[in-house]
Amino acid sequence: MKKKYIETIAKPKPEEYEFENIILTTIDKVLSWARYSSLWPLTFSTACCAIEMMAAASAHHDMSRFGMEVYRATPRQADLMIVAGTITYKMAPRVKRLYDQMPEPKYVIAMGACATSGGPFHMSYGVMNGVDKIIPVDIYIPGCPPKPEALLDGIMKLREKIKDDRHLTRKVNETIKVLKNMRKK
Repeated sequence: MKKKYIETIAKPKPEEYEFENIILTTIDKVLSWARYSSLWPLTFSTACCAIEMMAAASAHHDMSRFGMEVYRATPRQADLMIVAGTITYKMAPRVKRLYDQMPEPKYVIAMGACATSGGPFHMSYGVMNGVDKIIPVDIYIPGCPPKPEALLDGIMKLREKIKDDRHLTRKVNETIKVLKNMRKK
């Protein structure tokens, strides 16, 4: 009885399943796909750009299609920082601390004239002329304030940048350099 059961099972021929369910890719591409498909934003809003950011998160614009369902309240859960509004010298250490608390890889969008260049207050003694003086910025969105569509366009540009990113390869190469330098000493 047992032998008869085994004989009735048809073995698939190799050519039947040769190219089914096979994906050839690199780990970097898989990780980049996961990153750009689910950005977790942290907001640092100090001015009128925050209103436009809230409008971009509304159902009309549907940021959830980018995997950005909820804005994060803590930097340890975020990989994208959206800086919107004027940054003063007094705020700068806090912005830097929030950025440093974000896990790698991390991205920054400077939204609006105030965050990119100081805006109308750039001549003031207490205002920084752009957040890029304290943290690296990946995408600049001009405008005073920029429309929600501009923020969505900036997010789509960031997603393209993330898609082409080779973060793992870069980190491995950095580690190899460190190990080689340690070995020489």
